[in-house]
Amino acid sequence: MSVLVTPNPLREDRDWPPAPQEIAGFHRRMPAYSPTLLLDAPELAERLGVGRLLVKAETRRMGLPSFKILGASWATYQAICAHVGAPPARWGNINELAARLAYLRPLQLCTATDGNHGRAVAFMARLLGFDAHIFVPAGMAAARVEAMEWEGAKVTMVAGDYDDAVARSAQEAGERCIVVSDTSWPGYETIPDQVIEGYTTIFAEVDEAIAASGLEQPELVVVPMGVGAFMSAAVTHYRSGSHRPVLVGTEPIDANCVQASALAGGLTHVPGPHRSIMVGLNCGQPSPVAWPRLAAGVDWFAAVDDEAARGAMRDLADAAVVAGETGAASLAGLAALLGDPAAREALGDLSGSCVMVTVTEGATDPDAYERIVGRSHDTVGRVLTAMR
Repeated sequence: MSVLVTPNPLREDRDWPPAPQEIAGFHRRMPAYSPTLLLDAPELAERLGVGRLLVKAETRRMGLPSFKILGASWATYQAICAHVGAPPARWGNINELAARLAYLRPLQLCTATDGNHGRAVAFMARLLGFDAHIFVPAGMAAARVEAMEWEGAKVTMVAGDYDDAVARSAQEAGERCIVVSDTSWPGYETIPDQVIEGYTTIFAEVDEAIAASGLEQPELVVVPMGVGAFMSAAVTHYRSGSHRPVLVGTEPIDANCVQASALAGGLTHVPGPHRSIMVGLNCGQPSPVAWPRLAAGVDWFAAVDDEAARGAMRDLADAAVVAGETGAASLAGLAALLGDPAAREALGDLSGSCVMVTVTEGATDPDAYERIVGRSHDTVGRVLTAMR
C-alpha cells in the first residue's frame, strides 16, 4: 500500500467569512430535501483507536448518490439570477421556479465532470426545463455516463483527462449556455465559489445533528479533495466560527494536486494520466478560487492509493455504509493518517476524541462496487445507529 501523509506547511491561523445564511433556506425548497444521516460507527472507531467515529453519509441526497447537488443547485440558481440581472419572482418550490424561468428556454447548462457534479448539473437542468451538455474524460465508466444521459443530458467524451474536459466545456459559454463548473480559471471565479458555498449546508447539518444529540463536536474532520471545492467549504465553515477542528484532506496518490501544491508553496499541476478508481478525485490542479482556503485552512494531507480505497469501501460496508470508490477516500485517508508515526505524535492521544469522515458518494458504479466489496450495494444497507 502506498500513502503519503504530510502536515500543511502553509497553514495559517486566520478567519474566513461564513457562507450566506440564505443557502439553507434555498436547499429546503429543493425536491426531496432532508438532512443526510450522521452515523455512529463504534466498531470502526475501536479498530482505528479513536473515541468516536462519525460518518456523514452523503450516499443519497435529493435522489442522487452524492452530495454534489448542493453545490450545483445553489450555483445554478445564482448563475441564472446573474444571467437575467435579478432574482426571479417569489417562488416556493422547484416547479414554481421552473415556471418563472420558462421564458429563458431554450437555455443550456454545461459543465465538465468525473461523474457526480455533471449528474447534479444535469439533474438541475431537467428540473428547470433546460438542456444540459456534460463533458467527461476519456474512459469514464458506462454506468456514470448513462446516469447523466438518464437525466436528459448530452454527454461528450473528450480525448483526454478531467482538465481537458474542463477546457472544452469552457468553450461553450454564451448567451444561451451557462457553464456551471466546480473549478475555476482566470475570469471565471464566481460560479465555482458559489458551488463551494452550496456545499457548506453539509457542515451546517452536522452542527444541527450534534446539537440535537448533545454530543461533542468532532475534533478532527476528514474531507476528500479533487479540485478542492468541498474542502474549501469545510474551511469556510470550520474557520469562520468558534469550533475549529483539525482538517485533513485526502486525495489519490497519483493525483495529489492539493498536497503537491502546498508542498511546493503554490498552485502546482500534477501531470496525468490520473487513473485512480477514486475517479471523482482524479484532478491535476486545485481550483484557483478554492486554493487560498486550502492553503491556509487545511492542517494535514493524506494521499492514498487504490488499495487503501478498496479496503475502506469494505470497512464501510461492514458498518452498513454503502460508499463508492471516491466516497471511501476519507476513511482511507484517516487510516493513513493514524498509521503515520509523525502524524500520531503531532495529533496526540485520540482514544477519547470524536473524529468525523465524510462519505461523499454511494455506489455510482454498482458493478465495480460488487467486484470490490464482494456483495451488491443493495445487500449492504441495514438499520444504522443514526443521530439527527
